[in-house]
Amino acid sequence: MARDGSINEEETSRDVVRFKSSLEDIDFAVYKFVDEVLDLNTKTNKGFKKTPVIWSGSERAQNIKNDNIVRDLTGMIVLPVISIERTSVKKDEKSRVIPFAKLDPTNDLKGGFLTINKVIQQDKTRNFARADAARRRGQANFPLYKNNKKNEKIVYETLTIPIPIYVSVGYKIVLRTEYQEQMNDLLTPFIRISNGHKRVLVTHNSNQYEAFLEEDYAMTNNISSYEQNERKYETSIGLNVFGYLIGDEKNQKQPRVVRRENAVQIRFARERIVVQDEDGEFRI
Repeated sequence: MARDGSINEEETSRDVVRFKSSLEDIDFAVYKFVDEVLDLNTKTNKGFKKTPVIWSGSERAQNIKNDNIVRDLTGMIVLPVISIERTSVKKDEKSRVIPFAKLDPTNDLKGGFLTINKVIQQDKTRNFARADAARRRGQANFPLYKNNKKNEKIVYETLTIPIPIYVSVGYKIVLRTEYQEQMNDLLTPFIRISNGHKRVLVTHNSNQYEAFLEEDYAMTNNISSYEQNERKYETSIGLNVFGYLIGDEKNQKQPRVVRRENAVQIRFARERIVVQDEDGEFRI
């Protein structure tokens, strides 16, 4: 802080927290939505049980270690089960029109930053008001700001982050059951939760993403087949998530969340002009 009480922005800019949103965060958000928010249960041979959720294409050993997955003696997964697969990633600036994917930039002096929080520093603002009152009225507690007069020396603290990269991530959620009744139990919550707008919110850590369920559900079964395969019903549900990437994993440094305070008073040194009179003398 300067001697006259003005704030030097360079002195107050510093790291406060680390902030990130990666593809893995979006994956976790989708998984939590299906596994915890929907929390799908259905009737099985062992009673009314929670349906396990797995990542399609993930490491086989990792899936085997998952206690929620039931396998038979041959190692095959016992139905019902829900699988999730990421099918596409698209860099999409159009997603910025989606409310929960949009982070508006601010007119920051350093450029390319987003303001995520802004609060008044009450103590510092009060100190400026007291200093003005003491200088103008000779009393620090003299009420200067009344009769619609406003204190223009307000100290704001802002938190900013770099502008993220916007992406549209596609997922395929597949419901697999042995009976039609089980399929009805698992599919109905997907139809109801979108409340007619196809829109749902998925979250992970401090991140919130907006997702849209596709209207058409692809359904297949093998009940008309005469082969000796196990009976199976299958429904595929498309989900598109509008998210953002910032501070992504090991190949990119996590950006700083920077705290800044505005300068409320700027003073200039008194200007002096040297002129030459008629006698050739210089004077100030």
